[in-house]
Amino acid sequence: MASAGMVDAQAVKGADTVGTDTRGWDGGKRVNGRKRHVVTDSLGLLVVVLVTAASVQDRDGGRLALSRAKTVMPSMVLVWADGGYAGRLVAWVAEHCRMTLDIVRKPKGKVGFSVLPHRWLVERTLAWIVRCRRLDHDYERLPAHSEAMITGQ
Repeated sequence: MASAGMVDAQAVKGADTVGTDTRGWDGGKRVNGRKRHVVTDSLGLLVVVLVTAASVQDRDGGRLALSRAKTVMPSMVLVWADGGYAGRLVAWVAEHCRMTLDIVRKPKGKVGFSVLPHRWLVERTLAWIVRCRRLDHDYERLPAHSEAMITGQ
């Protein structure tokens, strides 16, 4: 069992079939739809997928996703995340989930794109998900159905 993992979120457009009660606006990505909060293991394999409205902040969705991840994979003790998960979530995860949330940042002075250590694995997983044309947008009426489409359950 892996003892480390990564968490990230991805906003996707929602089709007309997505109800207004489960869709939202992500101002950062300019997407009207849903957000997929993903926790992967150290190899980039899915551990947990949580689908929420796109208006849910990464910190709030990450809290729910990491809580689920701890029940699914109790051996996970270290999680890498981007700057969207910084703040009070780090202390909350340490207290409630008994995990260390490590925020991976771009090196100081670096301009433009740079591959961040550990983070590329979860980004690759998200790219694999949207490579499937059926998962490029969210067409499901219920978030639980979207989670099932992604995990294949």
